[in-house]
Amino acid sequence: MSNSIVPGTLYIVAAPSGAGKSSLVNALIKRLPFVYLSISHTTRPMRPGENDGEHYHFISAEEFIARADDAEFLEHAKVFDHYYGTSQKYVQNQLDLGHDVLLEIDWQGAQQVRHLMPNCKSIFILPPSKEALQERLEKRQQDSKEVIARRMRDAVSDMSHYEEFDYLIINDDFYKALDELCTIFVANRTVTEQQKQRHDALISKLLS
Repeated sequence: MSNSIVPGTLYIVAAPSGAGKSSLVNALIKRLPFVYLSISHTTRPMRPGENDGEHYHFISAEEFIARADDAEFLEHAKVFDHYYGTSQKYVQNQLDLGHDVLLEIDWQGAQQVRHLMPNCKSIFILPPSKEALQERLEKRQQDSKEVIARRMRDAVSDMSHYEEFDYLIINDDFYKALDELCTIFVANRTVTEQQKQRHDALISKLLS
C-alpha cells in the first residue's frame, strides 16, 4: 500500500579506469529495478560493442559545447581529451518519479554535482591492487600500451580523492562488491522518514 511518491535519491559512483565500475553498475541495475542509470553524453568515439543511447549519447564536440553553454548539463568534464556530461533534465525527471538515479562519473564531476545537489550520495570503488588494475586494463584490449600507461598514472591521482565520497568499496571479489553496492541503495530506501511517506496509509491503519 503506497499513496505517496517520494522523490528518488541521486547517487554518484566513481572509480579509476579499470576498477570494474561499469560491470558493477550494470549488475546493480539488473538486480534493483528502482535504480535508473543516467546515460552520459560524450564526444569520444564509440568502442567495439557500444551502442548510441545505450552506453553513451555520442555527440560532436561542437554540439556538446553548445549544450554546455545552454546549461543543459548537471556536470561536465574533459577526460582523456574528450568531453563527458550528464543531462540535468533527465536526472530531475527520474528523481521526481521516485526513481533512484545513478551517475557514473569521475571525481571532478562528483564535485560539481555535490555543489548543485548536496543531498546526493556518493560511492567510490577501489581495485585491490595496482597490479590488478593494470591487468584489467590490459584484458579489455581496448587501449594501446601508451593509453594504458597514461590511465595507470592518472589512476593514482583519481584514487587520492576517495575520502570525498560517502561510501568506499574494494572490488576484489566481484559478487561481494556487488552485494555491498546494492546494500547501500536498499538501506537508503528504508530510512524511516522515506518509508513513512511511502506507506502513510498503512501506518495510519496499523496505529488506529
